[in-house]
Order: sequence, then structure tokens, then C-alpha cells
Amino acid sequence: MQKLQYIIDGMNTISLQDMTAVKMMNRIDTKYLLNKGQLYEAFAMLKDYYQVQTIGGEAIAPYHTLYFDTEDVEMYTVHHNRKLNRQKLRVRCYRQNNTTFFELKNKNNRGKTKKTRIPVEMTDFDNCLALPKVIGFVAQSTKYTVDALMPHVENYFNRITIVNNEKTERVTIDSDIRFHNRYTGISCHSMTDLVIVEVKQDPTQRANSHIVNTFRQLRIQPKRVSKYCLGTVLTNPNAKYNRFKQKVRYIEKLVKS
Repeated sequence: MQKLQYIIDGMNTISLQDMTAVKMMNRIDTKYLLNKGQLYEAFAMLKDYYQVQTIGGEAIAPYHTLYFDTEDVEMYTVHHNRKLNRQKLRVRCYRQNNTTFFELKNKNNRGKTKKTRIPVEMTDFDNCLALPKVIGFVAQSTKYTVDALMPHVENYFNRITIVNNEKTERVTIDSDIRFHNRYTGISCHSMTDLVIVEVKQDPTQRANSHIVNTFRQLRIQPKRVSKYCLGTVLTNPNAKYNRFKQKVRYIEKLVKS
């Protein structure tokens, strides 16, 4: 990542506090799959149009996420079966600023994503389902009870967050992705050269996007992907995965190119 760090060092920065205005919890998400070579090329073309978020002077932030599902991975299967209305439950530790949240992601049949979350202590990362406020949050926001949920896939990755100069668009860049499945005990470290870029736009303010135009110029097309689903395919041999076979092959070819 030294080459990317060199590019980042030449960008204007934005603080986490100033980034609050562009959180966009209700948004349209567009994802792209790249390898690191493509990322370096794109960043070199985009650095003058975006500011990079820094915390404590650091732009590359480590994340740790644990997803919860039923024993028979119902939430994963709903996604696999192309159901448009779906949910994901997770606890995520933002290690750069030592904060942890229990989070619910709702996606509706119009493609809009809404994320709601409640703070928890870092020390409660592994036992957050036992917390009264999490129990109430799950019961109020989903059809599930915490008794029906268990930990499944966890992932580790590094994230860079950028915002366009107009502050109408927020972009996350995730790389060095590693998976471990707490249910099966299987790990996967073969995706560390995969880069997942997510462009987040307010549905009412979808302006002309420099990064979308740059990806189009580099012939990088949008590709839908869920880190939870990808991690499940790679670490749970009992999960249904027929619909994801082609995408996994595409990713494996991408990271080897």
C-alpha cells in the first residue's frame, strides 16, 4: 500500500467531525470491484477532486466486523435468492477512533440502503447480543430475536474514506480483506488484493461524479457485492451459493491479474 499512501499524502484532508455532514445514512450505494493496480491508477486521476478523511493524521483505518445470522443463515439466503427487501445485522469496531456500533442495514425494493446503529463498548464486541439495549434494538427493528441469532462471518479490512470537494458524495475504499467464520471455523485470506469501492450518494442529490466517470474511462463497471455474502461463500461450504459462483470466479480472476 506504499504507492497508495504516496498518493494520499498529496491529497487535501477532511476531519471526521467535518465529515459528519456527509454521512448519508439514507442513500444510494453503487459498488465497484477492483484490484490494487486499478485502484492506484484511478486514485492518481482523482486526487484533485476529493478530500481524504483522516483521524489522528492517519487516512487508512482498520475495521473489524462480525455478522450475525440464524443457524441456517436465513439473512444470507434471502440475499442469495434475490429478495429485494433484506437486512443484515453486525457489530463493527472502528479501530482508528476506538468506537464500536451494533448496526442494522436495511435495503428496500428500490435499491435504497438505510443504516441504523447504536453504540456499544469495545469490550462488548463478542457478547453484544447479551446487552439489553441490543436485545431491544433487534426486537424493535427486525423480525428476529437475539435467541435466534448467532455469530457467523467476521472480516478484517482497511478502509479509506474520501469525499468530493462539493461534499455531495462519499466514497469508501476497502482493501486487504480477510474472512473468518466463527460457525465453521474456516478462514480465507486469498482476497487481500481485492478492493471494494462503494460510492454513496444522497438519492436527492446525485450529482455528476468524478469517480464514476473515471471508472467508466478505465472500463470498470459497477458490480454488486456483499462482504458478508462473499465471506459466507468462501468460509461456509454448507451455504447455498449457486447464484454467486460466477461472481466468485470473476473476483478470483481479478485479484490474480
